[in-house]
Amino acid sequence: MEAVVPVGFSAHKAPVRTFNDGLNGIALHRRTKDLDARFERLGILEWLGKLQHPEKVWLQSGSLGGGNHFIELCLDEAGSVWLMLHSGSRNIGKTIGECAINMAKSALVDRQISLPDRDLAWLDEGTREFDAYVEGMLWSQDYAALNRDVMLHLLMKVMRETFGERMGVRAEVINCHHNFSSLEDYAGEKLWITRKGAVQARAGQLGIIPGSMGAKSFIVEGKGNVDSYCSCSHGAGRRLSRGAAKREFSQEDLIEQTRGVECRKDESVIDEIPLAYKNIDAVMAAQADLVSIKHTLKQVLCIKG
Repeated sequence: MEAVVPVGFSAHKAPVRTFNDGLNGIALHRRTKDLDARFERLGILEWLGKLQHPEKVWLQSGSLGGGNHFIELCLDEAGSVWLMLHSGSRNIGKTIGECAINMAKSALVDRQISLPDRDLAWLDEGTREFDAYVEGMLWSQDYAALNRDVMLHLLMKVMRETFGERMGVRAEVINCHHNFSSLEDYAGEKLWITRKGAVQARAGQLGIIPGSMGAKSFIVEGKGNVDSYCSCSHGAGRRLSRGAAKREFSQEDLIEQTRGVECRKDESVIDEIPLAYKNIDAVMAAQADLVSIKHTLKQVLCIKG
């Protein structure tokens, strides 16, 4: 797995080619070509200027990134194996977001609007800048979904090569965004819903709520609770900042708290130690009105970015 999916700041040496890998590979190839064409037409590129390395966008497709991103093998309550991963739009999504923030700040300066803090700047719907940002944001979200699907494709090839005929795939693929915005209808009104640290949980919609490295994770089904705008948490959430976790815990603590999980146990991942996160069982109990638990997963292998 570590050989086929770059982690951290690493990227593929050449864009991932999937068109020779059966029907799924052909579909991924078509999505990549479509996103590539859309990228060339993004209006926000006018404000971004010339990207230093635009080809890096496609070298990073199918890569994990760092921070709390992960690839895991888990066992559910029946002993079935689940392959779970967490990643996003990589650096290009961050770049587009930062560009939009700077656009918003410049637009308010041009209109001579003063704010108590420049980070409160906004973009008005109907303006050229707003439309460019929305176009770039939606592209980034589609790119993030493709990135996860390409990784899953690469990892499933490894699984099939390893287990051969002994492996039968029964579960459907669940690919859900977190930290994203979408235009949705509530009580007949169109609203931009931004879910930060959250995923969509419409009635019957399947989602993923990962716990910390060495804890539990959950496959859930949304209940469509409109009081939460049909949302639930994306995970446990941090109890300690990364800096505080490094000050409070040692490498020995990390080894103890991840006992039974095949994962990195060196000092560089102490900030991801399980007790740096909230208790996932308490988090799940607090949102019982938002989702129902379909499967409880326990990690046996974890690859961190």
